[in-house]
Amino acid sequence: MSSVTLVFLVVGGVGVVTLAVALLGAEFLHTGHPDVDGPVSTEAVAAFVGAFGFAGAIASELLGGGATGAAGGVIAGAIGIGLFAALPATYLTVRLSRAARGMATDATPTRADLVGTLGVVVTAIPTAGYGEVRVRLGGQPVKLNARAAEAIPAGAHIFVIEAPTDTSVVVEPTPPLQ
Repeated sequence: MSSVTLVFLVVGGVGVVTLAVALLGAEFLHTGHPDVDGPVSTEAVAAFVGAFGFAGAIASELLGGGATGAAGGVIAGAIGIGLFAALPATYLTVRLSRAARGMATDATPTRADLVGTLGVVVTAIPTAGYGEVRVRLGGQPVKLNARAAEAIPAGAHIFVIEAPTDTSVVVEPTPPLQ
């Protein structure tokens, strides 16, 4: 392996380390106002440096970087090929990181979303007290305290008619789902 290839590999390694810092701990190294990004993201710099270094190392070896007397042409060719690989990698990184940052997410469920859900009684509900029910909210099972106008045995199917708090509901029995 030639010294030219080694230099390009080190540059590529710096890109990988920069990416690791950006993904794992950039918020710890952030300076300035937290809501202001610079003109270039750390991920874009990491993509450019990494792609440039590794593509340059590959080009250096393929162009005969170990041969003596041809170092100037090999270096220029490796730099050109490194830039040729780094620019699209940087562009794709910027596009993907923007897409990930701007990705829409569902709203956080509230207790109003509990009203109208179907579920099953986990712990029997006495007439003058609380039992427990399991309902699905946002596709996830949620266990809640429940009360009802009449006693409901464990295993019975229920319908939520009110949600007085975030962790309790008022239910009524329903016929089993077919």
